[in-house]
Amino acid sequence: MYDLIVIGGGPGGYEAAIHAGKMGKKVALVEKEKLGGTCLNVGCIPAKTFLRSSRLFRECGEAAAYGVRVGVPEFDMPAVVARKNHIVAILTKGVQGLLKRAGVEVITGHARMVSRNTIEVGDTRYEAANILLATGSRPAVPPIPGIQSEFTLDSNSVFELQQVPKSIAIVGGGYIGLEFACFFQEVGAKVEVFEMLPAIAAGADSEISTRMLRILTQKGIQFHLSARVLRIEGHTLHFAEQDGNESSVEADYILNSTGRRANVEDLGLEKAGIDFTPKGIKTSEQGKTNVPGIWACGDVTGRRMLAHAASREGIVAVNNMFGKRDKVRYNSLPAVVYTHPEVAMVGRTEEELKKAGIKYRKSLVPMAVAGRYLVEHQDPTGVVKVLSGEEFGEILGVHAIGDSASEFIIAAAIMVETEMSAANAGELVFPHPTVSEALREAITAIH
Repeated sequence: MYDLIVIGGGPGGYEAAIHAGKMGKKVALVEKEKLGGTCLNVGCIPAKTFLRSSRLFRECGEAAAYGVRVGVPEFDMPAVVARKNHIVAILTKGVQGLLKRAGVEVITGHARMVSRNTIEVGDTRYEAANILLATGSRPAVPPIPGIQSEFTLDSNSVFELQQVPKSIAIVGGGYIGLEFACFFQEVGAKVEVFEMLPAIAAGADSEISTRMLRILTQKGIQFHLSARVLRIEGHTLHFAEQDGNESSVEADYILNSTGRRANVEDLGLEKAGIDFTPKGIKTSEQGKTNVPGIWACGDVTGRRMLAHAASREGIVAVNNMFGKRDKVRYNSLPAVVYTHPEVAMVGRTEEELKKAGIKYRKSLVPMAVAGRYLVEHQDPTGVVKVLSGEEFGEILGVHAIGDSASEFIIAAAIMVETEMSAANAGELVFPHPTVSEALREAITAIH
């Protein structure tokens, strides 16, 4: 009998297992494919590896403006894929080492629930006082005729491309689609993005997403908003424009980046009586499901499909199952879109505050107020936006567009989580010269 069995070896699952192991608990982790889950194998890490290469390729073309003369750069796609595979292998070994040091037993295979405290892997049954479901997600496949054709990629298969296509049509203008749009545009492909909503980066503050659209359009990415993809025939994507007229585009490849779907099938959830829908397993802020002793974290809950959210949810679930009260404070979970430029955000958007009837103040400051940002950018277009409560001045949301935003958003997350006032935050000392000074200037501009 285990104290905990974790099903799924992604960030939520392995972090939870390690945490429980360090607490002296008897823990097993079941993974049917590769440790590290989506993030490590076909998500965060591969995408950022690709984007690092594309950014360097772009910067080679811009080097003369910084006084550096280089020859004509070449983009070696097989070498980029090989580097990605090497990095993934190193990090996978790291996860294996962490699990081993924490005393976690790793079981390979597909797990199914048999009862409240019993799972089955192959022909073997295992029992545990607690079971944590962390089975993650997979690329969503919308009901578009032809979307599974040989020329259509998804956010998994795209990482195995061995050459840069001359053109690519991307279905979906969310975070995943936008990151790939930046990558392919920077390495020389013609990129068109098709988004059914009237704006890109759904969930982002509209003022920031509008700026993002303008910047990416200026880079050469073509956007079709309020567009409905009708069908895919070989290299041809047929779609309806906002006015209802049907059009089509030709592309070497079509990339399906319409989001991800929770892995809730074939787990025996019905047999265990767990409350779930196709969108995910229902959980509390403590990670509890409706069945005592069964917990869930990460993408399978459908709450916040972010690797760091999954890790926090897994640790919170472990703390609660072993007597330490804890909960996830979703309002202060930061998020980043790793486009060029980056977009980083935490807390409420201006639209959310208006909808909730919350009175607020705001500031919008260009990142160029920070000397470091000017040093590193020839065409500084970044901004930082801060929202605070009108009465008490507590920081309610911070939204930024501009490279390095991902590195200082954690400071804003701490301010949101602790309900720090703009006045108090303005007394903090930011190191000089750093891009984070733009956050300081936006905070001091609000009161």
